[in-house]
Amino acid sequence: MFSGLLFIFIPLIVGYFITIKSTSRLNSINKVCSHTVLFILFLMGISIAGMENLGDNIQQILFITACFFISISLFNLLALPFVDRLSPLAVESKQNTLPLLDMASESLKLIVVVAIGVVIGLVTPSYWAWVHTASEWTLFVLLFLIGIQLRNSGLTLREIILNKQGSIIATVIVLTSWLGGLISAWILDIPLSQGLAMASGFGWYSLTGILITDSYGPLYGSASLIIELLRELTALICIPLLIKSRPCTAIGYAGATAMDFTLPVIQQTGGIRCVPVAIVSGFILSLLVPVLILTFSGVGL
Repeated sequence: MFSGLLFIFIPLIVGYFITIKSTSRLNSINKVCSHTVLFILFLMGISIAGMENLGDNIQQILFITACFFISISLFNLLALPFVDRLSPLAVESKQNTLPLLDMASESLKLIVVVAIGVVIGLVTPSYWAWVHTASEWTLFVLLFLIGIQLRNSGLTLREIILNKQGSIIATVIVLTSWLGGLISAWILDIPLSQGLAMASGFGWYSLTGILITDSYGPLYGSASLIIELLRELTALICIPLLIKSRPCTAIGYAGATAMDFTLPVIQQTGGIRCVPVAIVSGFILSLLVPVLILTFSGVGL
């Protein structure tokens, strides 16, 4: 069990020790990483098509999704306002001009890729025996690329440690998400370690869905993908509404996406002072996602 867990950790760790100064090379790595994610999500769709009693499983996926999303969001949003009270963050009065619908459509295209995989898997069910092996090896490549991205994100450990608000926000998100995961595990009667693993996605839907699928199968992997996608779509709506009065709440609920996908919305609506906090909290959560999911999936509780 732990040898397999270490085997998955190795590419992430190796990638994190690689420093790349060329902007063009980093851009190329980002593109390859994006294409790799799409390919794995396509394979995930084929795996979903191969599940027995697919109709019944869809209902179960939706129930699992609702249970985790509601419980995690509830505890996140109950705790984050206390961060705003204890450590207030000044914001600028700016009007959001970003096309939020266009940004949401970028997230939805990943669902389309999974759906295409499901359709192809249903039409040609006898040609996909190699999918599981292909998914595992492609996952190793993806983790290696993610390690490189995290190392070359521009943040040093000193900058992360010294940003008090970003670190506090990330800590609150982790602890409250775990609480929601434990309650969901109790409701669904699944192992507590599995509930903690599924609660450790923090908005990074593509990687979370892939890792959970690899550990617990396409049923829970699909649910995890939808859970984190709903989190990001909800964040796009909540950030402009909350960031003036509760900036730490808005940044925190964005989770790992605060350092990339939702960062432009945070900057446009909250101002430049919100950017370092968002980047640090998002970076910490992004770094923890693969580490925590792989750790919990290798421990039986």
